[in-house]
Amino acid sequence: MTRERLVSGVRGAAARWGDVALAAALTVFVQVDIWTADDYLTGSKPFLAFTSLLMTAPLVWRRRFPLEVALVVSGAIVLQVIVEHGSHPPDGPFLAWIVTSYSVAAHADVRRALAGGALLIVAVDLWAYRTGDDLVFIPVILTGFWIAGRIVRSRNVLAAELAKRTRELELEREERARLAVAEERTRIARELHDLVAHTLGVITVQAGAERLHEAPGTPAYEALISIERSGRQALAEMGRLVAMLRTEADEGAIDPQPGLAGLNALLARVRETGLAVELVVEGEPHELAPGLDLSAYRIVQEALTNTIRHARSHRARVLLRWEPTALHIEVADDGVGPPAEPPRNGHGLLGIRERVALFGGALVTGRSDMGGYLLAATLPIPS
Repeated sequence: MTRERLVSGVRGAAARWGDVALAAALTVFVQVDIWTADDYLTGSKPFLAFTSLLMTAPLVWRRRFPLEVALVVSGAIVLQVIVEHGSHPPDGPFLAWIVTSYSVAAHADVRRALAGGALLIVAVDLWAYRTGDDLVFIPVILTGFWIAGRIVRSRNVLAAELAKRTRELELEREERARLAVAEERTRIARELHDLVAHTLGVITVQAGAERLHEAPGTPAYEALISIERSGRQALAEMGRLVAMLRTEADEGAIDPQPGLAGLNALLARVRETGLAVELVVEGEPHELAPGLDLSAYRIVQEALTNTIRHARSHRARVLLRWEPTALHIEVADDGVGPPAEPPRNGHGLLGIRERVALFGGALVTGRSDMGGYLLAATLPIPS
């Protein structure tokens, strides 16, 4: 059992059985004191045992019903004064009065706490007056414990508010993360649907152009008509889907989507910002599927965008390592290194992670050999 679980178990047991144990211990202590006291105790022992039981046993409910417990204890004191006004009970009930004063202050709102504390002090002062005890000393002690209870309550309320706010912030952060993931996936889906729509358009146009070279009524002519008709229907459906996925920011977007063929143009635009970017290509480049080509381009683009915005770099390096079954992409810079937490605005690392996961790849981040940030992504290439 770990230390945390042990502490949690002890706290749970204390919260569940602590008041029962406290009330039982005080009850036993007071009852033993009453029945064994002969030299200073006057009055009826059975009656004092009864009234003392009314002062200790209700402490079991001191957290759930603090004002009611204070009323019962105060009533027991008054009853004892009225019936046995000449007797001097043992000092044991004084401990119950202290616990009652503290509990009504710590576990009740301010109005109920004031009412319970005032009733208890009045009852104790009445008892002190009838028995000839100090009218000030005992109420001052009870007032001190009442103030201590209010201080504890204020701290508990503040801690509860902070815990509630922390939970709300965690839920809000989780919701923002979920919405960011959904937004990024929608963006990726929109780009891929654009690619599919573009490909369907090419297929439809090629089928229509090829049909013009066939004689009407031939099997090839009919097959091409079927391909063209199906392509146009699919293109119409894809157009509606793409329109649904688009946002106002996407109006005027240029199709088809970019790929690694446009990487040099991207690096030229990045260099215009003042960041010196080096491109290193290892291995023999080969053709990629349109979706994979687009994702590779976006990974480099978003990694360099993060470098410009957050890394405060002067130099960066883009490495493309081609292998027969995978494309390795590394973007390194000489900036401030890995961030303590991801940026709150923009797609950033989230978009890169989603694109890599879409194709079953792997993503690693850390410190680069240039002293700054390193992003390394591996995209599998289907055979």
